[in-house]
Parts: sequence; C-alpha cells; structure tokens
Amino acid sequence: MASFAPLQRLVISIAVLASFVTFLDGTVVTVALPAISRELGGGITTQQWVVDAYLITLSALILLAGSVADAYGRVVVMRVGLIAFGIASIAVAASIDPIMLIVSRAAQGAAGALLVPSSLALITATMRSDVQSRAIGVWTAFTTGAQLVGPLLGGLFVDYLSWRFVFLINVIPIGITLLLLARLHLPEHPRGVKVDWWSGALCAIGLGAVVFALIEQPNLGWGSPAIWLPGILGTLLFAWFLIRQQRSAAPLMPLWLFRVRDFGWGNLATLFVYAALSLNGFVIGVYLQQGAGLSATAAGLASLPLTILMILLSSRAGLWAGRFGPRIFMTVGPLLMAAGTLLLLTVSTDFSYWWQVLPAMIVMGLGLSLTVAPLTSAILGAIDESHSGIASAVNNAISRVAGLLVVAMLSTIVGGALDLDGFHNAAWVTATLLVLGGVVSWIGIRRNPVEASDAAAEAPGGPVPSPR
Repeated sequence: MASFAPLQRLVISIAVLASFVTFLDGTVVTVALPAISRELGGGITTQQWVVDAYLITLSALILLAGSVADAYGRVVVMRVGLIAFGIASIAVAASIDPIMLIVSRAAQGAAGALLVPSSLALITATMRSDVQSRAIGVWTAFTTGAQLVGPLLGGLFVDYLSWRFVFLINVIPIGITLLLLARLHLPEHPRGVKVDWWSGALCAIGLGAVVFALIEQPNLGWGSPAIWLPGILGTLLFAWFLIRQQRSAAPLMPLWLFRVRDFGWGNLATLFVYAALSLNGFVIGVYLQQGAGLSATAAGLASLPLTILMILLSSRAGLWAGRFGPRIFMTVGPLLMAAGTLLLLTVSTDFSYWWQVLPAMIVMGLGLSLTVAPLTSAILGAIDESHSGIASAVNNAISRVAGLLVVAMLSTIVGGALDLDGFHNAAWVTATLLVLGGVVSWIGIRRNPVEASDAAAEAPGGPVPSPR
C-alpha cells in the first residue's frame, strides 16, 4: 500500500481488519462442521443452521446497520460492532450444545452487520476515482482472502487444537482495529438521518421465517403447518418490508438506488455470483471430509490456490476496472469460475486432489480475482458519498442473502445427501449460477465507466454522480 497517502493507508487497514473477522467467521465454520457435529451432535440440518444463523442476522440487519452508520457516524458504529463481535465470539467458543452455538452465531452475525458496511463506507467516503478503485481492490483481496483462508484455519484448529479456538483468535484483530480507530480522525458528524427500525424488524423476521421453512422442509415436508405457515408469513413480511421501502421517508433500502444502472444490474450479478460461491464453499468443505475422507486441514488447504490468486491479482484487477471499466471483467470472471466448477465433475470415487480438484481451484481463483474488485467498484462507484453507507449495506446484504438462501436449499440441491452424486449436482447448480452472473453483467453493466446514469436525475436529493 505504499502508493497510498498515510491517511488512506490507515483507512484501508481499518476497513480490512474490521471486515476480516466477519468474512473469516462466515467461512471458517464450513470445514469445522463435521467436528462441531461430532462434539455437539446434530446432522446436516444442524450444520445448515450453524451457517445460516450467522447469515440470517448478518444479512437481515446489515441494511439497518448501514442506515445507522450514516446516521450516527461510521467510526462509532464500527467501534460498537467490534466490541459486540468479540463478546459473541467468546460465547461461540464456549458453546456446550447446538442451541447455544446457533444463538451465539446469530449474535455474531448481528455484530458483524455493524462492521461490513461501515468499513467499506470509510473507503468510499474518503477516496474517489482511481484511488478508490485501487483501495477497493486491496480491501477485496484481503477480505476475500479471509473468506478463503477460513477453511484452512478451521482445518488446522480442528485437527491440532479445537474448532473453538478459531473464534477466540478474533480477539487479536479486533484489538488491533480498536487501537487503529483511536488514531483515525475524520470530519464526520451525525447527519440526522432517521433510522427505520420497523423495517429492520420486518426484514429480519421475514428472512428468518423463510429460511426456517427451507431448512426444515426436508425433515417435515411442505404439507406440515410448521413449514408452510412460517414460509407464507416470512414471504408476506418481506413483501411488506419492500412496500414500506417505497413509502418510507427514511428507507433502509432506498429502491431508487436500483434505478442507477450499474448499481441495479451489479447487485443482480452479485446475487448469482455469491450464491454460487457460498454453495461451492459449503459443499467442498464438507464433502472433502465426509465423502473423500480428507482431514480437516487437507480440506481447508484445498481452497488455498484461490486465496493466493486473490491476494496476488485482486488489487490489479481493481486498477484495470478503474481504467477500462468493469463490464468485461465481471463477464469473463464468472464464466471462468463456471468452467472451473465444471472441472469438479471429474471428482470420482477414486479421488485425487491433484488431478480432480486443484485444476478447478486454479481456474476458479483466476475467475474470482477478475470478478470481485470490479464488481464492488462498479456498484459502489455508481453512488455518491452521502449514500455510500447504505449502498455498501445493500450490496453486502444481497450477497449474504444469496448465500443464506442457497445453503438453506442445500438438501434440495444435492438430492438429500452430500454424497458423490450430490456433490456433482451442486457443481452443476454452481456453474449455472455463475454463468447467469456473467450474462447479467454483460447485458447490464455499462461499457464505459464514465457514462452518466439514466436514473441520476431521479434520485432524491439531486443527481447521483456518475461512476468513476
């Protein structure tokens, strides 16, 4: 980060560290699920809940958190989120049964919701143009690296210590981030933005009810009132949430944002791409242990090529997107990832990581490196600084909801069991989602990043600056 000014380096460091713990905890659990299940009990349903309890609160409250950050200041909200995340992490590590673990994971997600939009909004609020693109590239490289290195850390702790320690280690980056925050002095004051708490409740309860129905449906069946009642109620509450966003004077998710072309189409691409990434990460982490018989550490190492390629290439991809526009990268990247996913179809009962998994990881890593930073830059660069907090929150919420829903539908996707056939089914679904992400990007994202937005003049408060 030598090319950045001192203040910019400080902001990027804080943003990376604050997001690191949330992204790490979102993925570290995947490879630890078999060990958690062995120690605390529960089958695939409990494993789904351990993942989705975190994602439900993170995705449902991240919109509320973005609005709170814009209202009360990003630094203040980030500080509260860091402390709450540390406390919740200790509770996860101390869990004595699945219920305590699931509740603690939900609390982690709620605290994480305060961190992600605030951290990225610090970058978008203090940097613009090519500097912002490069900064987002750095942020993307390290935070996505956290997602990808999570399975490796989880595997090491499971095999040599305990899965509990990976949550306790969060205290270190949290402490460092709090110290750095004390050195950050920005001319930021509460803006008097009203926070729609009712909308936050509608979003959280609606999503939670729908996910409950999707996860428990394979056990109880759609004919059970315990399934279709929460499913219908959740759908109605979430529909009410969307209607309220159109009428609210201070919406959590301003729907006019989606009239900004790159923001709207970019978030649709986000939905497909992150659903694919979440499905792929879950399936690989669990199948390589339960199906292929690898140790937790070996299963974690399987995704290491993705991590290395992301760290090496993401910043450069962000720079290229700033110069040439994000469209080509957001198209080619997902298609490359789809090709890599299809290589996983070579996995057979005669398992070989080197010939069946490693080539797929390399191709997917190249595609992921080309995709994530341009995708983030295209979406957030389309919105002005005064709405950067909520824009970041919306994008992050969509990516988490994508993962939330696809994990909730896991039993349906794999055909009831994560055996070899289920693994292949998941590969086909993942590849299809990635192709859709690439096609959507080609159709919707502007070829030239400096073209004006068609919806700018319609935005409340005046025109929205064009992407830079």
